[in-house]
Parts: sequence; C-alpha cells; structure tokens
Amino acid sequence: MSLIQNIKNEFKNSNYLNKLIYLNVFVFLILNISSVFFSLFLIDIKSFSENLMLSSNTSEIIKHPWTLLTYMFLHENFLHLLFNMIWLHFGGKLFLQYLNQKQLLNIYILGGLSGGILFIIAFNYLPALISHNENAMALGASASVLAIVFALATYMPNYKINIPLIGFVKLKYIALFFIILDFLSIPKGNAGGHIAHLGGAFFGYIYIKQINQKKNNKDNSLIKFFINIFRPVKKTNPKQKNKTDNQRNIDLVLEKISKSGYNSLNKDEKELLFNSSKK
Repeated sequence: MSLIQNIKNEFKNSNYLNKLIYLNVFVFLILNISSVFFSLFLIDIKSFSENLMLSSNTSEIIKHPWTLLTYMFLHENFLHLLFNMIWLHFGGKLFLQYLNQKQLLNIYILGGLSGGILFIIAFNYLPALISHNENAMALGASASVLAIVFALATYMPNYKINIPLIGFVKLKYIALFFIILDFLSIPKGNAGGHIAHLGGAFFGYIYIKQINQKKNNKDNSLIKFFINIFRPVKKTNPKQKNKTDNQRNIDLVLEKISKSGYNSLNKDEKELLFNSSKK
C-alpha cells in the first residue's frame, strides 16, 4: 500500500479532532512547499495565500466569502502552527472525554467564525483600528482553539490541569488568564488576532451555556443552537441549581471512571464521590 493511500486511510478513519489537526498541518505543508517551487520560477504565491486569509475590508470579503472559513486553517509560520496544534490536541482530547465529536467540530468552526466576525466589526467600527482596515488580515486557528478551551472551562470550570513547575490549576483560572492576556495585548500589536481570540472565547462560553440549558434535548443542530441563544433563560431555584450542579459533577466523575478507571481521578473527584456515597 502506498504512502498516500496510508495517509488517506488514516485521515478517513480518524475522529474529528485528528482530522482538524491533519487538515491544519496539510494546508501549512502544501502552501510552504508550493512557495519553494513558485519562488524558483519567480511566481508570487503571496497573492494566492492572501486570497485564503480573512480581510477586515468588507468589499474584499464579498469577493472572497470563503475566507471566513479558510483563514482558520492557515498559519504564519511553524511556531504559530505548533502552538495552536498542541492546544488543539490536548484541549480536544479532554473535550472528547465529556462531549462528542459533533460538538467539537461545531465549536471549532463556529468559534472561528465568531472570532472572524468580531475581527471584521472591530476594524470597521473602532476608531483606533479603522485606519488599518485596508491592510488588516487574519489567519490562524487560535480563535477556534480558544473557543474549545473556553467551552471546557465553562462545562467543568473546577477541573484541574497539572502544569509543570506550577502544579494543579483549575481550568477556569487558565481560561481567565488567557482572556485577560489577550485583552491587555490589544494595544501592543496584532490587535486583530487578539480581538479574534476574544470572539472565539465568547462563542465557546455561549455554546456550552446553551448545551447546559438544553442538555435533555438530544438535537444539537446548529439552527436550534442559534434559536436558543435568543430564548429567555429560565430562572431556577438556587438550592435546586446547586443540587443539579452537584449531580452533574458526580455524573462526570462516574463517566471518567468508566473510561479511565478509578485511579484516573484526582483528589477532589475522589472526595466528591466519597461524600455523595454517604448521603
């Protein structure tokens, strides 16, 4: 079996997470390998690449509407790609322990779209950015990746991640650190990128909030999702909410045990399970 056939089979049989990673790497390799050959024949590939990036200029978007999708699979250099794929890999693996592949794909694509839309709005309406509207271009999977990270932080905010040299840190604090860092970095360069990150993060938060409200509804269609955003939120009794949250945390622990065994639980999860057994 040829190498190309092996790659095709690997891509075909992979889950959505691996498909997204493979697609990002494939696009990066194709564009960079092509640039080498194009340069040898003095052909400018830059204009071709720019037709895949997202412009903040609305007239350019009308001419190239596909860029709202393609920009989230492009990367400026290897480090840009590497950093995003590391986050996507580890965040995606954790995501799939508790949620499904369809939801992962929805958040990646729609989180990227939300980041792109906020990028366009900012460069067309914020006075400090309007003057850069003609030349501003967005690329990268960062908005999509941050949408996944914030979805996780919203779904299980107290889940702890072991960070080398620091120790265990709750997901909500990791997410908060990155969103504050992006916000404070807007005036210091790459304003469009940081603004797109905020758009992706906001979408991840909203998406999970809607899933939590409709968790008994198995239909996660995109149309229903956007309809649900504009529906009024039902008020719940605080005591009932605490009881529901506690039960959801117990369900997550039991699900983790069924997949990875009791030894995979951290200290807080074991304590939660022990306390619930005494009630």
